[in-house]
Amino acid sequence: MKTVWHVLVGLLAGLLLSAAVFLVARAPRGEGVTLRPPPTAEPFQVHIAGAVVRPGVYDLPEGARVLDAVEAAGGFVAEADKNAVNLAARIEDAQKLDIPFVAGFEPEAEQGFVVVSEGTPSSLLEGDPVDINNASQAELEGLPGIGPSLAERIIAYREENGPFAQIEDIVNVSGIGSATYEEIKDLIIAGE
Repeated sequence: MKTVWHVLVGLLAGLLLSAAVFLVARAPRGEGVTLRPPPTAEPFQVHIAGAVVRPGVYDLPEGARVLDAVEAAGGFVAEADKNAVNLAARIEDAQKLDIPFVAGFEPEAEQGFVVVSEGTPSSLLEGDPVDINNASQAELEGLPGIGPSLAERIIAYREENGPFAQIEDIVNVSGIGSATYEEIKDLIIAGE
């Protein structure tokens, strides 16, 4: 009887082992699962005009605010009426933001300011280049990509470290990277 038990247990173990090998070795059925990134919202376009460095049409992400549009346009010009704008307001696709000038300022007047379109330098840059060692905050803000905070940092940097020896040294200012430098390098000098 023991021999029969051993034969039955051996057959049962052999069948279980064969079934396990069959399940593991067979080719998988169906298609594999491919994980895709979640859909991202398309950026929308906003037209910003008036008292900004580079008026034009900009792509902004959903949920952007007026402050984001102003920063995309290079920041406020010195003559902007910043208190007349709600910087925290949300903006919508195809919205036009008109940033007002201070009362009494005429942008086309003989003060040298010209409203420009996207990609063109302001009138400050059409004549002489901006001397980064002597420029005022307003002159620095006239450079593409330089807003009020970057202009302040440039002035603070040159006050702490002395004048810039060459224009390439402007990348030492926090917030000015190679992309900004490439945008302004033909528009600046490092005078005495």
